[in-house]
Amino acid sequence: MCDPLLSLSTAIKATALIQRWYRCKRAQLEIRRRYSLTIFESIEYADEQEQTQLSNFFTFMLEHCVHRGEGKEKNQSTTEIYEKIDVPDSYRGPRLSFPLNIAHAKALLNALKNQQLLHPRYVLQLLRETRRLLKEKPNITHVSVSYFKEITICGDLHGNLDDLLLVFHKNGLPSENNPYVFNGDFVDRGKNSMEILIILFVFLLIYPNDFHLNRGNHEDFILNMKYGFTKEVLKKYKVHGMTILYHLREIFSWLPLATVVNNKVLIVHGGISDTTDLDLLKLLERNKVSWCLTDAKHDICWCQTPAASTKPESSELCSSQVLDILWSDPKKQHGCTLNKRRGGGCCFGPDTTDQLLKKHNLKMLIRSHEFKPDGYDLAHDGKVITIFSASNYYEEGSNRGAYIRMNPDLVPHFIQYQVCVSTDKRKNWERVKTIEQSALQTLQKRIFIHKQKLMDTFAKYDSGRISVSDWAAVMESVLQLKLPWRTLKSRLVKTDPDGNVDYMSCFYYMDTARPMHQPTLVETLCKYSRDLQMIFNIMDEDQSGLISPDEFRKTWKIFSSYLDIHSHDEAIDKLVQSIDYNKDGYIDFNEFLEAFHVVHKLENKAA
Repeated sequence: MCDPLLSLSTAIKATALIQRWYRCKRAQLEIRRRYSLTIFESIEYADEQEQTQLSNFFTFMLEHCVHRGEGKEKNQSTTEIYEKIDVPDSYRGPRLSFPLNIAHAKALLNALKNQQLLHPRYVLQLLRETRRLLKEKPNITHVSVSYFKEITICGDLHGNLDDLLLVFHKNGLPSENNPYVFNGDFVDRGKNSMEILIILFVFLLIYPNDFHLNRGNHEDFILNMKYGFTKEVLKKYKVHGMTILYHLREIFSWLPLATVVNNKVLIVHGGISDTTDLDLLKLLERNKVSWCLTDAKHDICWCQTPAASTKPESSELCSSQVLDILWSDPKKQHGCTLNKRRGGGCCFGPDTTDQLLKKHNLKMLIRSHEFKPDGYDLAHDGKVITIFSASNYYEEGSNRGAYIRMNPDLVPHFIQYQVCVSTDKRKNWERVKTIEQSALQTLQKRIFIHKQKLMDTFAKYDSGRISVSDWAAVMESVLQLKLPWRTLKSRLVKTDPDGNVDYMSCFYYMDTARPMHQPTLVETLCKYSRDLQMIFNIMDEDQSGLISPDEFRKTWKIFSSYLDIHSHDEAIDKLVQSIDYNKDGYIDFNEFLEAFHVVHKLENKAA
């Protein structure tokens, strides 16, 4: 007969073992999730760093490579342009009449939710009214809240329309009794940036005193060309896309820079520096300040001062003030240093926060700008709050979004959410696996882009196998991503029985052991694919997205001469000949510049 005490003891031990196994698996999954998100974030910041060397060039391209017919439209008012655009009877999308009311907003929300496109006539009319209103706004908007009128603060949306719709569903539509602040980065990365802008501008016009927009670092025409918004607008509005973009560029320059709640809570997109001066920010003519990551030594910035309202001041001083509040990030350590991870703004410590709050008699700083897995984060003893409203930012299931509700007590209440398409239907390990695979593919592409430099550095060692420490040191010195390379080792390379790394296996995922046609050129195309796309978008006069062999050579010549990239004409000719053009002698340039598409095409040609 079985001893009941023995059975109970066995059951307890088995339960303990199961719990230990479960906790171990949960911990392993969490490690994989965290390093996957670290990969995404590190590569995102590295991309922003590289933008610094290209901004001057693309500014020049925009100013000197004007599309046919666009020059005339630039000299016309928005009214003159949209009045010439007819809305056909066949148009079944939303219709706007001004002044707007909440009925228009609800109809528009429903139409955009169902993927209907607002006609360009209404878009341009909306932009005209939005520009008129924004010009009347101060650089720093002051708002007040009461127990009957709490305020909602939202962070980055980055083109994720579903997140905006979910916020409105959970929190209610904007109204005089339900005010909102949207803290920049409305556009880029996501596929519905234009729809988000339309919705935000409509509510701004309906509730100008209770709906507030701050400018983010992505409300900029240079970043828009690189991170997707320009491409989105040109795709959705083929005929009037460039005109819409031109007027949006001006609207972005008029967006307010900050919002202050009850004179105690400062809301800016990025952060601050040890030189941030809110009194100076109030006086800047914000639409004339060149703040993008460019060499602004030839720009003139105008600051309004009591002594001389039109006196030219230092461009560097004015630009750095705006640059800092749009690009900066908090750090744990004291002090204020250059933000090398992003290439612009500052990393500010708790002492810098205390200094600014004390100087302006503020209680806290709310900012956005940074991905947060939970949608929000607290730093500097709770005095700095990051709010990030784009859920599933890197991959479906990668993070929650959040927004803040705040009453007169000025205690932030965080509401989290996550748009679920298939996330809630998958198990946790399946979600983590998807995020991890996507992150590793992004990292492997980055490794391939720097293949030649990695190979040259690895070649300094005697054999094809090196220690894990040496391999990790080389990866970090070349890629400079500050990643946990030892943790990632098993996902990226093969090791021998002695634990040494076969560094050539870094590139096996691309099947580069096979002979490849013009590998250096391919790596260059992968590295600068977004930037070549930007050049072509500027030069593509008919916005067809198609390119001929001669246009490709011209695009490459302009770009390579600027970056001083040396490639022989023969190499370019071989590349051009390897491309499959359509019967009319053109290819889809955007598809061509997908890095893996390029590599596999060339591998197949060489095989």
